[in-house]
Parts: sequence; structure tokens; C-alpha cells
Amino acid sequence: MTNPQSQIEELKDLPEVVSLLPLRNSVLFPGSIIPIDVGRPKSVKLIEEAIASERPVIGIVMQRESRTEDPGADDLHEVGCAVRILKVIKLARDNYSVILQGVMRIKINSLVVSEPFLQARVTELPELDPSPLEAEALVANIKETAKKLISLVPELPREAAALLDSVTAAGQVADLVASNLDIEPGEKQEVLEAFDVSTRLRKVLTLLTRQLEILEIRERINTQVQEEMGHSQREYVLRQQLKAIKGELGEIDDEHADADEFEQKIADAKMSEEAEKTALKQLNRLKQMQPSSAEYTVTRTYLEWLVDLPWSESTEDRLEIAAVRDVLNEDHYDLEKVKKRILEYMAVLKLNASKKGPILCLVGPPGVGKTSLGKSIARAIGRSFVRISLGGVRDEAEIRGHRRTYVGSLPGRLIQALKRAGTNNPVIVLDEIDKLGHDFRGDPASALLEVLDPEQNHSFSDHYLEVAFDLSRVMFIVTANTIDPIPPALRDRLEILELPGYTRQEKLAISRRFLLPKQIGEHGLERDELTLRFADDAIMEMIDSYTREAGVRNLQREISSVVRGIAVKFVEGEVSGDVEITAESIPDFLGPQRHLPEMADRTASPGVATGLAWTPTGGEIMFIEATSMPGKGGLMLTGQLGDVMKESAQAAMSYLKSHLETLGIPDDALEGRDIHIHVPAGAIPKDGPSAGVAIFSALVSLLTRRCVRADVAMTGEITLRGLVLPVGGIKEKLLAAHRAGIRRIILPDRNEKDVVDIPEEIRNEIEIVHAKRVDDVLAAALEEPAASP
Repeated sequence: MTNPQSQIEELKDLPEVVSLLPLRNSVLFPGSIIPIDVGRPKSVKLIEEAIASERPVIGIVMQRESRTEDPGADDLHEVGCAVRILKVIKLARDNYSVILQGVMRIKINSLVVSEPFLQARVTELPELDPSPLEAEALVANIKETAKKLISLVPELPREAAALLDSVTAAGQVADLVASNLDIEPGEKQEVLEAFDVSTRLRKVLTLLTRQLEILEIRERINTQVQEEMGHSQREYVLRQQLKAIKGELGEIDDEHADADEFEQKIADAKMSEEAEKTALKQLNRLKQMQPSSAEYTVTRTYLEWLVDLPWSESTEDRLEIAAVRDVLNEDHYDLEKVKKRILEYMAVLKLNASKKGPILCLVGPPGVGKTSLGKSIARAIGRSFVRISLGGVRDEAEIRGHRRTYVGSLPGRLIQALKRAGTNNPVIVLDEIDKLGHDFRGDPASALLEVLDPEQNHSFSDHYLEVAFDLSRVMFIVTANTIDPIPPALRDRLEILELPGYTRQEKLAISRRFLLPKQIGEHGLERDELTLRFADDAIMEMIDSYTREAGVRNLQREISSVVRGIAVKFVEGEVSGDVEITAESIPDFLGPQRHLPEMADRTASPGVATGLAWTPTGGEIMFIEATSMPGKGGLMLTGQLGDVMKESAQAAMSYLKSHLETLGIPDDALEGRDIHIHVPAGAIPKDGPSAGVAIFSALVSLLTRRCVRADVAMTGEITLRGLVLPVGGIKEKLLAAHRAGIRRIILPDRNEKDVVDIPEEIRNEIEIVHAKRVDDVLAAALEEPAASP
């Protein structure tokens, strides 16, 4: 509150003409002291002239319109206040801060001049005093009401009540209270114009009472709200305020808009009846939740998964058989068996659109194109393609998802793949299914039983969704390097298609059609100033001397190395124009030969035979060495042999001992002699029954001193009766024999049916002998007896 200066000397003579300082939204009462800033040009000139005179007095008058920049006589109220200038502080060149003290009410009679500032004739406005009793009663009411108001406004200082008590004159009490009330400037002007003190006191009491009532109501509301508002209500209010702030910033995300959006998405998704019922139930729960609750986020995420799944979205299959065949041939060389199966599926689907998707399992060594074949199939029939890697997956929840009770739970990989695909009939490749693990978290292979069963997967239920999703339209393609690790129950649901390794000629064709153009393009060598060609003998050199594989992955790396070397030479300006890579130049890029022909390791000595083995990476040739030494008739086996292979060696030895005479072996050949059978590459584990006939041939060769032909390799299981039983992996074994330069292969008679899958070029270059008994094997494998040492 402003203290009225009752001790200030009154004006003995009010000048007839005073300078007028217009104020925009301020009213000054007699006895009050206020600071104002002066910046308008006329006002600045007025202040500068006023302070040049002794004890300057000016008139303060409020404008009728605050926006008027240059007010005239009609723009000012008639009643104002004569003031003294107590202090002037210059803030800037044309800006002053002035402290003014009100002295008396004045009335403007007429305007004298308007330039350089307003000057007017004024007269003092005398006060009409009320009766003493009325004045005392009004003043008491005003003071009591004002003290109540002061107690409700913490911003007012404690001295305000004492200051109010120190004022006794009725008119000064009214002016003091009015000057400090938070009311409109127009209402203050009405108090200033009330020269009748009784009227002034009543007007101030009315304004004061109204202000007090407003404060009391606000205080009562605040108290009531604070008592009723608990933690959640207070949080709600804060969030509403936060929402309003975000709305102003354009960051609003109204949950009601979310609910409406979800409702529309549920209608558009065309999901199953069960799923739609569940979604609407969760949506109703979401509407009743506070966005701040943890359950709100969980439910919202669940709804997002439900509406984003492709319940009714599907792609239209391209069922033109010729077009599908062209795409498959364009992307992959050979693989006729797989291509034939895909074309059969397309033909059936064209005749019966409701046919359930097949579960194809592509089994073969690395690098033969199993995974890329899935992508090619998807492109051929016009479907989306998704790949799921199962290698190393140990948790059953990776397939079926986690239940929503767990923090951070998500659907399984299948549902995630369908969401990424955006359709309910994509081609999904389950890569490396033979590399699945299992531990205390469950068995992922068992979780796949429902997924990969065409009779069950139409109602696949993910633990996260807990509603059935139809997987019957999905075309699943499973890949594996070997079929053995796949559990029998899961294997029974798969249609096995074996992809054997490639022959040398097939690798040459693949290099020409796919690998070379791809590597030349990726390395930026498709240029007008350079034509890069690879001779056939160069490619064959990389196939024979730098790679040892069933597929073409390492061959692609070697071609890439050669192309990179050409790129360096081209950038340095060493080569340009037509550049041909020949077999002689390959070592310049790849270094010395890494693999020498296997037959170079053969020596023309008795006791050595060549067997054929199957590995997950393709077929291999395997040497069996046998020797004898003085001893007690024991059998020693080395080379990290497995139990099955050891038993094959023991069976071969037993048959040999029981048929010495038939085999032309002296009866005393084994007396006092130990037999040692060794399979080189001892660091590599070896197992299986396929080496039985090779071990037997090596033993007979040793004891009869007849060498096994250098161009012969054999495979087959031997029995104690001398029968040769069939084995697996025939195509891979023959491909390995062909790579090694073998010219005669001895196979079990019952494996004759497997020869059909052998490429014709290999059948034309290799003589295949079918053996029913070991006598047939020896007849085809052994040379004439060697001379005695």
C-alpha cells in the first residue's frame, strides 16, 4: 500500500494553467506516490520543462482510450489529480522514470494549448464532508473489510493493516484503499471523480466487499478441492494441464483419438470373429484406463499387434506355369527336382485355390542355393518373402512368443515375420532348422510341430496373442545341411527335397551365368573402357585348385578376389581394353594352389584303398591304409574313428580271418602279426558304415600283396556273411570321386536306383560297378599280385 503523505505542504495557490501529463491505464489519487515511465515526445518535453522550474506541479489525467497516441481535450477525463514531481531519473535519451505524489483533485475547464505539450485551465475540486457518525461508520466498515482482504492476500505486506489504522481522515481512507485495490482503471476513475466523501466511501466499500467475496470464494474452492483431491485426481489435473501445454505446442496425442483410431483399425482389419471379440474387449478396457498406468501401455501395444497383423491382406499368386518356370531358371541353375515340385504346387493351386501350403525341406551342403531358392520362389509366384534364422535358437518362446504377463513380452518370430510381410500368404524360409537347440527354456523344435503341420496350422495360437491365426496359406520352406539332427516327429511333417552338390561343369555354368556378372557389376568394372573375360580354364583352375566344396560360396569368394585384383590394376592404369583371365594368371591373384588332386597322394603299394565319405558340406574321398607288424594278432585302429566305423573294421577283419583260403591268403599270414588300420586326416572325426568295403579291400590288398587300382574308389557296408549293404549320400560321393579324377566306382548293388540322380556327364566319365558281395568288390578293385619284396 502507498502511504498518503499528510505532512506534505499543501498548495497555497494552484496555478490557473497547468501542464497535463496523460496516462493510459493509471489513476493517481491525492496522497499517493507512484513511479511512471515517460516516453512519448510531448510527455518528455513536459517533464524536462517542469523540472527546470522550482517545486514543479503538473496535472495527471487518464485517457479515455489507452490506444490513443496523441490525445486531445476530448480524449481525456475531466477529473484528474494535481501532483508534485518528487524525483526524475533519466533512463535513456528520450525516456524518464518519474516519481509523482498526488496533491489534490482538479477539474479541467478548458484546453489552452496542445503544443509542445498539453496545457489547460484547471480548478480545485473541493470535497463535501459527510456527517461525523456516517463517516465514522463507513470508515470502520472499510477498515474491517480491508483487513480481512489483507489476510487473504499473502502478497500484501504485514504493515498494510497498521498503515490503514494510521489514516484518520475519511476521504484519505477512501483514496488509500481505492489506490491499492485490484480493480479496473475505469472504476478507480469513478472513485476519483466522487468529490462527495460519503459517496466515495460507499463506492469504495462496495468495491472492497466485492473483492473480498471473490477472494473468499476462491479460497473456499481451493480448500475444498485440496481436501477432495487424492493422488490420482491430482495426477489427472496435472496431466490435463500437461495435455493443454502439449496442445499449444502441437504435441498432443489424445487417448480418445487413439480409441477412435483403434476402433476404425479393428473394423478395417477384418480379423476373425474370435480376434475381433478379443480386440473390442481390450479396447473397452483401454478407454477406462489412465494413460499413466503401466497396464495402459501393455494393452495399447497388444492392440497395435492385433490390428497390424494381415488378417485379410494377401497377394494374388501368379499361376502361369511357364512364367514361374522362367523365373526359377533365371535365378538358379539346375535344381530340377525342386523346380519340378514348385511347378507341381502351382498347378495344383491353380486347380484348387483352397489347397494348403506345402512344407518343403531343402537339405543339402552349404552354398548350393537353399536360402536364395526361397527368395526366388517368392518372386516367381508374386508373394512376399521373409527369412527366419533358427540357428542357435534355444527358447521355445522365440517360436510361440511370450505371455503378456512378462515385462517386454512380444509375439514369436512367426507372428513378427507375418507383420513384416504384410500379407497372410508369404513365403517364409525357416533357415538352418537342423541347428536348433533346446535347454531348460523349452524345445523350439517341438514348438514348430504345430506350425509345420498343414492339418493344424490353420489355428496357430501364439502365447502373446492368445487368439488363433491361420498359417495354412503360408508357404513354408525349411532349410538344413543334414536331416539327422531334426527330430523324427518334426521330420515327418516335412517334404524332404535333397539338393546335392554341383559338378565341375555345373559350377562352370553357374560362374558364367551368375557369379561373374554379379562380381564384375558389384566391383564397378562394367565400363566401356574395360572388357573383362574369364577363360574356361581359369574358372576350372579356381574350381579344382582353390576350392573344395559342394556348393559355390567359396568359388564366389575366389572370383571376387580375382576381380578385386583387376580393379586395382585398372585404377592404377595397368590394364584397359580387353582383358582375359587365363589359368596361368590365377596364381598371380590367389597365390599358390591350395588343393592338389587327391589321387596325387596315392602310391602304388599294397594295403591302401580309396573310400568315399559323406559330410554335411558334401562328399569326400577317404584313404584307408593298412599295415602289419610283429605282434600278437591284435587290431589297432587310428584316425579319430567313431564306434560304427570301428565295428565295420572289426567285421571286415572277422570275415577275412574266416575266409583266408577263399581269399588266397596263407593260413599263417596273421600268426604273430598285428594289423594297424589308419585313416589319414586324423584331426577330423570320422564315423559311419560306408567304409566297410574299403577297409576290407585294404586288408586283402595288404595280405595278398595285390595293389588296389589307383583310379578306383568304393563305398558300402560289409556284413559277416560278406554281403555289401547299401549306404546313403551316393550322389555327393560320386561328385567327390569325379572331382578327384576317379574312373571306376564300386557301389552296393541295392544303390543302383540312386544312380538315376547322377548327372549324365558324370555317368559318361565314370564306370560304375555294382557289387552284391565282397568277392565282386575284390574282382573290380584289385590288380594282379605284386612281385615279392
